Amino acid sequence: MAKKAKYKRVLLKMSGEALAGEGYGISNEIITQIAKDVAEAVDLGVELGVVIGGGNIFRGVAAAANGMDRASSDYMGMLATCINSLAIQDAFEKIGLETRVQTAIEMAEIAEPYIRRKAIRHLEKGRVVIFGAGTGNPYFTTDTAAALRAMEINAEVIMKATKVDGIFDKDPALHKDAKKFEEINYIQVLNGGLKVMDSTAISLCMDNRLPILTFNMTVPGNIARAISGDPIGTIVK
Repeated sequence: MAKKAKYKRVLLKMSGEALAGEGYGISNEIITQIAKDVAEAVDLGVELGVVIGGGNIFRGVAAAANGMDRASSDYMGMLATCINSLAIQDAFEKIGLETRVQTAIEMAEIAEPYIRRKAIRHLEKGRVVIFGAGTGNPYFTTDTAAALRAMEINAEVIMKATKVDGIFDKDPALHKDAKKFEEINYIQVLNGGLKVMDSTAISLCMDNRLPILTFNMTVPGNIARAISGDPIGTIVK
């Protein structure tokens, strides 16, 4: 029997580092694989929004730690997310997905400005909507932007695509006895300091009862598996 999407509308959050592979910048091989995985997920019938970070190009927090003005460095980070948004838009459209990029900072020549009702209309028409430039405000991460956009578009879940299989009680790369959680609640994440999303994003999801599913996106096909409800990753609810 053909698989179907468990969710009608999903917000997929990817880190910028995920696009870089082992180094900096954008790996063509990786974005091509992500595009195939997203196309497979869209074929299940899901409406998909995407938020992507900019850490493969520029990290505002790191620059601020080295003495740069935090607001200026955050705006630079937002521009980095726009570069990534255009890169994945290109990869998506090369394999036949219809997309729109909407940005929180207006740049009319390359993307639409973010308009909530327009974004929802694109989703209803089967287009993948890529949200660039975070929230448009400094001091807010792309995790918080993902939580905000998910609620604005009435997504049923945020899917946080990472390089590990879910949430563990300690770093699985350093500890072989790290225990994976199948399900965990928001307070446990906040109190345990578990690096799922930043605390502002977690609090926003908790207040609005928006589940967060974290899973490993480096395994081909995992995006579709997560969207069809296969038991992968860890759910925070």
